[in-house]
Amino acid sequence: MLGRKVNNTRVVRVTTKIVLTFTLFILLSNLASNYVNLLFNRSELLKLMNQLLIKDLKTMYSYCNNQYEIYIFDQKFDESMKSIENKGLNEVKNTKAVVLGIKKDGSLQFQASKVQRYEKFEDQSAIDYMVSNIKSEDGEGSEGHLNFVFNNEAYFGMFKYNQKWDLFILRGEEKNEFFKESKVIFFQVSIIIVFITLISAFIGIFVLRRILRFIDVITNSIMRMIETKELTLIDLKGATNDDITYMGTAFNSLSNTVGNLVNIFEKFANQDVVSKAYKDREVKLEGTKRELTILFTDIKSFTFITETLGNDIIKLLNMHYDRAIREIIRYDGVIGSIIGDALLAVYGALDDTNENKSYQAVLSGYKLHEVTELLRLRMDKIKTELEEEKGKLSKEELQIYKAVLLEIGVGIDGGSVFYGTLGSYVRMTNTVIGDNVNAASRMEGLTRIYKVPVICSEYVKDDIEQNVKNHGIYFLELDRVMVKGKTKTQKVYWPILESEMDEKFKKNIAAFELALELYYNGKWADARKQLSKCSLKLADIFKERTQEKCPSNWNGVWQMTTK
Repeated sequence: MLGRKVNNTRVVRVTTKIVLTFTLFILLSNLASNYVNLLFNRSELLKLMNQLLIKDLKTMYSYCNNQYEIYIFDQKFDESMKSIENKGLNEVKNTKAVVLGIKKDGSLQFQASKVQRYEKFEDQSAIDYMVSNIKSEDGEGSEGHLNFVFNNEAYFGMFKYNQKWDLFILRGEEKNEFFKESKVIFFQVSIIIVFITLISAFIGIFVLRRILRFIDVITNSIMRMIETKELTLIDLKGATNDDITYMGTAFNSLSNTVGNLVNIFEKFANQDVVSKAYKDREVKLEGTKRELTILFTDIKSFTFITETLGNDIIKLLNMHYDRAIREIIRYDGVIGSIIGDALLAVYGALDDTNENKSYQAVLSGYKLHEVTELLRLRMDKIKTELEEEKGKLSKEELQIYKAVLLEIGVGIDGGSVFYGTLGSYVRMTNTVIGDNVNAASRMEGLTRIYKVPVICSEYVKDDIEQNVKNHGIYFLELDRVMVKGKTKTQKVYWPILESEMDEKFKKNIAAFELALELYYNGKWADARKQLSKCSLKLADIFKERTQEKCPSNWNGVWQMTTK
C-alpha cells in the first residue's frame, strides 16, 4: 500500500495515491455531512427540550405558589421546601438534571437534584443576568433562557422569578449528559461511513491495480535491482501495448550491458564506495579524517610457504581469503588492502550500522583465527586420508603439509585517520592512511613475540569498555612498549573472550597480572618467581627478560628493536 523506502525516499504507488486522494475527499465530505446533520438535530433537540423545560418550569412555579399558601397557613417552612424538592425530583429524569430555588444573594432555598448538595449558587454572572431580567416590582414576566455553571459543569435551562418566595426557579440540564445520545449516534454513523468508505477504497485499489498492474511490475523490479545491486530484465509478458510497456522495454534494452559493469565494479570496490557511487552517481578523489578502527592480519612463515608451494600459493591464499573476507564483511568491516600474505580491514566506515567499530574488529579477529583453524583441520583430514591410502607421506609431501597449515596474527588499533579515495581519475583506489594503521601492523608483529592470537591498543580497549554494555571481553595488559621508529610509549592488550575462559585460565591470568606489576616496579626477581606459577606461553618472554638484573634506569617500558 505505502510502497517501499529507497535510500531515504519512500516510493509510493500511483494506485495508492489515487485511491487515498479520492478516499480522503469522500471520507471528509461524508463526515462533514454527518456533522452538519448532528448540528441540525441538536438544534431541534434544544427546541424540544426548551419546550419541556418551560412546561416543567410552569409546573414548578404553580407548585411553589401552592406551597407558599400552605406555608402561610401552617408556617412550616422546611416542610414546604422539602415538598418542593420532592416535586422537582419527580420532574427531572436525567442524573444531572436540576431544579433550583435561588435567592438574589445566591443562596439556595431548595435543590431538587441527584448531585451533591450546595448551600450557595456560585455562578454570579448567571445570578446577575436573572436579576437584570426582573421587569417589574411584582416580578411578572421575569423569565428566560440561561446558560450557567453548576457542580463545576456546564448547564442550559430556563428560569422564572417567583415573587411570593422572592427567588428564581431554575430548571436546568447538564449539556454533556443531554447531548450524550447524539454524540453516540454521530460516532456510530461515522464508523459506518468509514467502514463503507474503506470497502469502496479496497474495491477501487483492486480495479486500479488491475488497470495499472504493469506500473507495479516495473517499479517492483527496479526496486529489487536497487536492493540487490543487480540489473535484470523486467518480465513484461502479457503487457498491453501502451506507454507503460514501452518504458519497461526501454529499460530492458540497457540492463544487460550496465548489469555486467556493476557486477565487476562491486567485486573491486568496498561496500561504502559502491553505496556512495550509487548515491552520488560518481566516485570522487576525496577523503576525510575519521575515527576508525584498523585490523591488520598477516600469515606467519609466509616465505617458507611460498618457497614450498610455488604457484599453488595463489590457491591456498584464495581458500583462506574467501572465508576471511566474508567474516570481515559480516562484522561491518571493509577491506583496505590485500598485499600477498597481509590483509588490512577498516571498521566504522559504513554509515548504515550502529555497532561499535572496535568491538566488531575484535570479534572479526577471532573469527579469522577460526577460519585458519578450519583450514588446518581440513588439511589434517586430507593428510589422514592420504596416509590411509599410501601408508606414509614422502618428505616433499610432509613439507607441503606443513606449508598449508596457515597461522595468522591479528593486530588492532584505532583513532583519527585519513580515509578516502586516492589516485587519479584514470585509476584510483580506496585507502586508509595514518599512524594508527602502522600501529596495527606493529601490533600484529607483537603476536609472534607474546604468543597470543590478537593484540589491541588502549584505544580499542577504552572504546569497547566505554561504549559496549556486556561486551564479554577481558582485556589483559601484556606490556608497555615503544615500537621501533616511535618515541611514544604504548600499552598493548590481549582481548580475551570471557566465554573461552575456564578457572585454570583465570588463575594463570591472575598470576601473570601480579608478575607484570612486579616487573613494572623493577622487582624482576620477584616477578620471575611469580611467572613460574603461570603456564601461559606469553610468560616465556618475561621469564627470559627477568633472567638478567633490572636496569638502573628502568621505567617499565620495553623498547622493541625489531618491527
